[in-house]
Amino acid sequence: MSRTIGAVSRGIRTPIIVEGDNLVEITVQSLLEAFEEENITVHDRDIVGVTEAVVARAQGNYITCDDIAKDVKAKFGDETIGLIFPILSRNRFSIVLKGIARGAKKIVLMLSYPSDEVGNHLVSLDQLDEKGVNPWSTILTEKEYRDLFGENVHPFTKVDYVAYYKELILAENCDCEVIFANRATDILPYAKNVICADIHSRARSKRLLKAAGAEKVLGLDDLMTESIDGSGFNEMYGLLGSNKATEEKVKLFPRDCETFVTELQAALLKATGKKLECMVYGDGAFKDPQGKIWELADPVVSPGFTDGLVGLPSELKLKYLADNQFAGMKGEELRDAMTQYIANKKKDLMGSMESQGTTPRQLTDLIGSLCDLTSGSGDKGTPVIFIQGYFDNYSNE
Repeated sequence: MSRTIGAVSRGIRTPIIVEGDNLVEITVQSLLEAFEEENITVHDRDIVGVTEAVVARAQGNYITCDDIAKDVKAKFGDETIGLIFPILSRNRFSIVLKGIARGAKKIVLMLSYPSDEVGNHLVSLDQLDEKGVNPWSTILTEKEYRDLFGENVHPFTKVDYVAYYKELILAENCDCEVIFANRATDILPYAKNVICADIHSRARSKRLLKAAGAEKVLGLDDLMTESIDGSGFNEMYGLLGSNKATEEKVKLFPRDCETFVTELQAALLKATGKKLECMVYGDGAFKDPQGKIWELADPVVSPGFTDGLVGLPSELKLKYLADNQFAGMKGEELRDAMTQYIANKKKDLMGSMESQGTTPRQLTDLIGSLCDLTSGSGDKGTPVIFIQGYFDNYSNE
């Protein structure tokens, strides 16, 4: 074993990306400059990740509140809209909510409790226990919620999302009623036309509502799937994965990501002579143990990736091998035995004892999470991530 370094993830600085930029060209140039500056040798199967934010920015994939309002109006008319299970986020949902309210006459806003889908809490489990409230069987009105729990602000943002969301709706001259419940069908006594604002559970919510007799059921992924008067759009995810841009505009999840990564891979092959794997990444698929928040507010971790990133990792658990197959060995004997065993491992290790504890996950979910943790979401200025050695193991020289 001559190598002492395994996987390495690097953030690559780029110029600030704006609408109309040739992102493939900028990404390749930024990587080439980094390779030269840091004396990096490129290999086949190195990985390049590009954050979805700059892909969408380069595409100009933006919409306004008025665009959302026109789409909502066209799809629901003047019917009362039940808006269920939105996440509690100024960045992710406040401007979307403003646009929906602008296109509606009345919204019944149904919030899940004690938390939203990704773990932002309205109240704590301890508060529910103290008041003897079962959130799966109890529907609360806004007054009942306030009588039980009073005002509760988010521990990080210090926002009372119940008041904040209601104010946003009322400010658009839209009537608003707020209720709290956890079954999608609990909205039906209040509204027969429903927008499911949940992300990962949206298919089930839609199915349950339709089976229970709802008249019209759409998700955020069914809104802004086509351009409104020249606006941006996303035919696959609609409003899902969008972020606040201004007080009147949101950036949508990027389109045509498969085309982008294919073109990027080809350009890098031409520039380096190596076949790199490329992906667009958004939110990582990890949960914060302190705040209890699941990071993944995008519909997927990666909306586009090259073929070499398809599938699951197939890994052996080194400590299991050391404690079992090679118990009693040490030093060079243990190293050589371990190296040979790994070099001859089966391609598919699913279910084998030697792989227990390696938790199979999609490669794109794992690598996208690594990219997101490397780039962060603030001011690092590294929207491109370069990863080496990810597919190597202990047997690789």
